[in-house]
Amino acid sequence: MGRVYAPISDHLAAVNARLRQELQSRYEAITPILRHGTQLGGKRLRPALLLLSALVTEQHLDSVVSRPRGRNRLPAISDDHITMATVIEMVHTATLVHDDVLDNAATRRHTPTVNMRWNRDTSILLGDYLFAQSFSLATTLSSAVASTQACRWVGQAAQQVCEGELRQVLSRDQESIDEETYLDILRGKTAELTSVSCQLGCSLSGGDPELIAALGSYGNDLGIAFQIADDYLDLWGDPNEIGKTLGTDLVQGKFTLPLIRLLHSDVPAVAAEARAALRAAPPERLARVLPLLSNSDAAEYTRKVANRFRCSAISAIEHLDPSPARDSLIEIANFSVGRRI
Repeated sequence: MGRVYAPISDHLAAVNARLRQELQSRYEAITPILRHGTQLGGKRLRPALLLLSALVTEQHLDSVVSRPRGRNRLPAISDDHITMATVIEMVHTATLVHDDVLDNAATRRHTPTVNMRWNRDTSILLGDYLFAQSFSLATTLSSAVASTQACRWVGQAAQQVCEGELRQVLSRDQESIDEETYLDILRGKTAELTSVSCQLGCSLSGGDPELIAALGSYGNDLGIAFQIADDYLDLWGDPNEIGKTLGTDLVQGKFTLPLIRLLHSDVPAVAAEARAALRAAPPERLARVLPLLSNSDAAEYTRKVANRFRCSAISAIEHLDPSPARDSLIEIANFSVGRRI
């Protein structure tokens, strides 16, 4: 992602520095746990979306509004942007830490999870710490109005993430789940945070409601495309590349889009066989389901839906003036479903 992040590389470095600054404690035993959490976020996608959205907004305002150019001009990316990019990454990391507890995961992106390196209690408390610290940091923006709005948007996004995760937990092993419900869960647990990242970057740069909405739509559809691709890779990916064991969603009873497609096959015998396979003991499910998936259109259909949301994300920002930042947003959307899916 280095080339894609080129327009904001220095700013992402500032976000990483701010994370290191914020995630330390006066208690020596706690700091290594906080620092370990910062290694789990991976690509820094959400901070990058916030920063790129800020640059896109700057470019857009330059093209449609006559603005002064001089020493009084606000920087394209301010300290407020760095602060909120840090906040967003903290919230995202908190959700990952809690996800690893729910999934009893041993590694994330080839790094031991907090509950593996320490224990489950430490993971839960670290996630809570990150949530608390993120909201405390969000109150430090240069404008009280901006801080209030940022806290409200991030709080609403965190609430929807938790709702999405709760709905997914409650729907485990529920064969009745349909595609519409699955996509609605994704909007909460994954897409809401990518959407609000884009909206915050735009808002902090003075974007109007129409532009904020366009970038929010981009972030929403990008998040859905990304999650569908992740669900695809959980079944057909390379475990060395994705950094986790294949079939974990299936073993845990999470019915993702490929499985929903299989369960709703037009061929009754195939649907019945799929239900029987999914009712097997968790360790046996993957071996029984993969042949059924291979003989169905589930993989092709999943790629098709992911691409539909990728195209929708790009179309939300295509009307904006070409710029390196807009190109990067488009490349991120293409990357979302281009990870060998």
